[in-house]
Amino acid sequence: MKARLLYADRDFDFDAELPFCHEDVVRDLEVTTVLEAMAAGDRYLFDLVERVVFTSLDDRVAIHYRQEILSDALAHPEMIREMYAIAVGALDDQRSIWGISSHSPGSVLSVAIHQLEAFVARLGELANFASKHQRKVEAPGLKVLFASLIRDLDGRYFDEVRSHLEQLRFRNGLLMSAELGPDNRGINLILRSPGDRSASWRRRLGIRPHSSYSFTIDQRDEAGADALQDLTNRGINLVANAAAQSADHIASFFKMLRAELGFYVGCLNLADRLRAKGASTCFPEPSESHPVQLSALDLRDASLVLMSGDEVVGNDVSSDGRPLLIITGANSGGKSTFLRSVGLAQLMMGCGMFVCAREFRSSVCGNIFTHFPREEDSSMVSGRLDQELGRMSVIVDQIAPGDLALFNESFASTNESEGSEIARQVVLALADSDVRVIFVTHLFDFADSLRSQSLRAALFLRAQRHPDGRRSYRIEEGDPLSTSFGEDIYLRVGAWLGEAASGSRASEPRNSD
Repeated sequence: MKARLLYADRDFDFDAELPFCHEDVVRDLEVTTVLEAMAAGDRYLFDLVERVVFTSLDDRVAIHYRQEILSDALAHPEMIREMYAIAVGALDDQRSIWGISSHSPGSVLSVAIHQLEAFVARLGELANFASKHQRKVEAPGLKVLFASLIRDLDGRYFDEVRSHLEQLRFRNGLLMSAELGPDNRGINLILRSPGDRSASWRRRLGIRPHSSYSFTIDQRDEAGADALQDLTNRGINLVANAAAQSADHIASFFKMLRAELGFYVGCLNLADRLRAKGASTCFPEPSESHPVQLSALDLRDASLVLMSGDEVVGNDVSSDGRPLLIITGANSGGKSTFLRSVGLAQLMMGCGMFVCAREFRSSVCGNIFTHFPREEDSSMVSGRLDQELGRMSVIVDQIAPGDLALFNESFASTNESEGSEIARQVVLALADSDVRVIFVTHLFDFADSLRSQSLRAALFLRAQRHPDGRRSYRIEEGDPLSTSFGEDIYLRVGAWLGEAASGSRASEPRNSD
């Protein structure tokens, strides 16, 4: 049996290496906040969902396969949680069974029998569960799983397994055959089926001669007992290994079932948290990588929604056919938040999840790369620009056509002219390599030079500002401006400090960049 809840045709490889870029993405997009909401304090779930989230799908069919299962999970959350609890319980049962610290066939067989008995009970629960909920599900992945559980785990299966386990207890002794070797030692020991071990009335009365000879070992004959135990171990060795392999096979099924269901349990946990925050969610519509598409309604930064006590402003965007987005505008106007919202939505769509928006459609991509500001090297071995260029070099070595690169105030650690030229060369080279780019910048020379080229592949967005300096946190289409209105921040912080000094009640200014 196979769970096949993450892929239609194969198991998920939980031992695969995470993408090289994932640590930067986690840090820059604040993915940890989302992962913690999914894990709900469970370290196993945290590690598991992190692997699934960062194993991005670039196949629309595969994404829809998971979305359909997740849709059933959201419609019947108690069903998914109950099935997950059965898988967890089966593995807990296995861990609670242990035997004498020995690798002897007798010990191996004893532990395997106890494990198989526990697993059979859990398989029975699973079969009953599938029969109970089969008609509820619509997703092909769940339909196939439930149908296989009902078909394979029927009454005949359980009767046969219990019969075999009873025989393996050897309550009436062992029946083995052997041959004599050249030195009269027993060879080719084979465990035989006991058949009907009940003796007839003639034999019990001694009327019919015995068909075998027997002897009894004295209780004080330790050497004889050891020899008999050795003979028994040799006889049951193959059976013990087969039983242990059977137990391992069923355990591997429950491990995969728990892991793949765990992803959907994590999604349910996240949905509960976002619902409590009043945030809208939707299933995104993945499109082909060419031509590039990106459109959204009320798109929000899921990590900010989870952390913020206030309502987070959503944004709309429509950049179909334009793989290059340049975002400029007022300081603390929501540019970085918007950048994270797109990156997180792309990441969540790529693993088959819902996103924090009313509508979202985007082209599938391979990997996501981020180039965000970093603290300056405290050892003073290199400056910030050297660090930025070094990280950019590493990204260039790894990035491929169809990937997504997110830049946040990159190359601003040098002067306007030099930073603009570096950014221009990097962005144009990536665009020529079919890499999607979203770039937040205050470098007017860089942004305006791209606008003046009238690049059809580029869309220019701008963080909006009210005439009185207040921020709307809305990102709308607009040409770059030569000012970022940094004076607004200076005046706002000054006013806040003045109020704080005078004892007036004041709330700290919100920083969305």
